[in-house]
Amino acid sequence: MSSNAPPRLFDRALVRQHRSRSACSLAEHDFLLKRAIEDIGDRLVTITRDFGRALMLGGGGNGVALMKELVPEAHAKAGIWIESDLSPDRALKADGIALALDEEALPFADESFELIVSPLALHWTNDLPGALIQINRALTPDGFFTAALIGGASLNELRQSLMAAESELTGGVSARVSPFADAQDLSGLLQRAGFALPVSDVDRVTVRYGNAFVLMKDLRGMGETSALASRPRKPATRSLFVKAAQIYAERFADPDGRIRASFEIIHAGGWAPHPGQPRPKRPGSATVRLADALGVKEQSAGEKAGR
Repeated sequence: MSSNAPPRLFDRALVRQHRSRSACSLAEHDFLLKRAIEDIGDRLVTITRDFGRALMLGGGGNGVALMKELVPEAHAKAGIWIESDLSPDRALKADGIALALDEEALPFADESFELIVSPLALHWTNDLPGALIQINRALTPDGFFTAALIGGASLNELRQSLMAAESELTGGVSARVSPFADAQDLSGLLQRAGFALPVSDVDRVTVRYGNAFVLMKDLRGMGETSALASRPRKPATRSLFVKAAQIYAERFADPDGRIRASFEIIHAGGWAPHPGQPRPKRPGSATVRLADALGVKEQSAGEKAGR
């Protein structure tokens, strides 16, 4: 492996396996996917132009249909939609044009799409900067990209409960919940990947469950269970999960006994560069003093210190 290769955080074959396993039952557990697609759609509606060919990376085989159902105005903004997923089983669920592909190795020529959206897929890439660069290249000049990713603060309650349970039972701790990026990371990565006008924000969601086992069943149904490359190779024992569920209920239950699970959905987007786009002003080029704009008297540093 090259010394310049990104660290291998995730086992991509296992990610594919998880997504394939959930293909038939995803509709029963897709509330986060629906929320992400609806939010992406709302953002597209605010854009005052239409697009020709659009790509949805990681729609779960039903993403384009969900876009049409949840935000029909956003679906109508593109003339052609193409859907993809890492899992062939999920891609086969799509009604329209769909591909099974790896988001880390996009098979598209430069400037193939005017619009690329990605709901809940890119957080499983080992080389997110490389994936963003490829997405930028696949866009036409002034093409738009927007994505929703699971953020780093997600499932903190489950992470803490599993660590406490394992420490109590074995005296050690293994990583069992995957780490993800935060909003600040993504803004910087978009800029490094060459996107113009990058933005990011966070949607925080709290979901309540009867117990930790119902939560973990939901995660399996979403295809979002841990796929860490450095995971313990010895399967976790049932006693570990029983203990973790007990600790979860003790530390994170509401008065009615239901537990809380925190999810963080990071939305990020940017434009493929184009000469006609707005550019930040050159430092020192301002023609209006800030004090005049605010209607206050300007003071020097020395005057402030002498007060």
